[in-house]
Amino acid sequence: MDNFIYSINATLPIFLMIILGRFLSYIHLIDDRFTKTADKYVFTVALPALVFKDLTENDIRQSFDGGYVLFCFLVTLVMILAIWGLTELFMKKEEEKGAFIQASYRSSAAILGLAFINNMYDGAGMAPLMIIGAVPLFNIFAVVILTIKGKKETADSPAGEGAASSAFLKTVIEVFKNPILLSILIALPFAFLNLHFPVFIDKAIGSIGNTATPLALISIGASFEGRKAIKKIKPTLVASFIKLILPAALFLPLAVHFGYRNQELMAILIMLASPATVSCYIMAKNTGNDSVLTSSIIVLTTLLSSVTLTLWIFLLRSFGVL
Repeated sequence: MDNFIYSINATLPIFLMIILGRFLSYIHLIDDRFTKTADKYVFTVALPALVFKDLTENDIRQSFDGGYVLFCFLVTLVMILAIWGLTELFMKKEEEKGAFIQASYRSSAAILGLAFINNMYDGAGMAPLMIIGAVPLFNIFAVVILTIKGKKETADSPAGEGAASSAFLKTVIEVFKNPILLSILIALPFAFLNLHFPVFIDKAIGSIGNTATPLALISIGASFEGRKAIKKIKPTLVASFIKLILPAALFLPLAVHFGYRNQELMAILIMLASPATVSCYIMAKNTGNDSVLTSSIIVLTTLLSSVTLTLWIFLLRSFGVL
């Protein structure tokens, strides 16, 4: 019951912020112009600051475990490539693929992970190492997939192979111009060398990063189109099942087999089975992908995660590994 109450306390504020966004839009306090500006600010400023803060605020070297980081990295890589491959194989609507793939694998690992583990164990434990192993891959693949799917050009155009080559080069440039990827590349040396800016700069970066989630949630609420979301209920349900159940069912037994327990196993659970992160919506919308499907998956996975995470925790505790 304590875990269920904690899960509710972690997810309910997200819904309240989404509802607030819907209400503010309804009374015309905010409009489409506000949400477009907010989305652009979160994408180019606040979200990169949040990623930088999440990756650099813990001393990675002090508790570095290369095997654990490698496990999180490989599991994340296999999960993403499998979801991407199966989506390309079975999903018919090309315009939905980028949003579906991203929201099916990309967890709120950095945002919820530390909070859950600190609540259960009075310490972050291995969560920072999970973040190092998984979160850069989450973001890098999101940039690549959304760039490819949001700006699709092929050799079938009149220009033929020349157009395909130009499109590929343009895609590569767009990937490396992405603010999220740039923030990761900047943050990793700071994380591994335990380098820090002066305190006042660190606090400023943290304050900017803290604006990302509430603004994104308000924008989701203000922009949420219920009728359009209902039409996308099938991919929403499939993505939600993948996000909350399938990878955890496949990879948690493997983690237990390799001897991971308590904080380290909890961090892997959060990596695999926490709800789709709010930043999925911002990135999908800013790269020309399906923001309606993305917001629908975020809402449903957040709603269901208070139950599914509690069930996973109960199951792992029943086997004495958590």
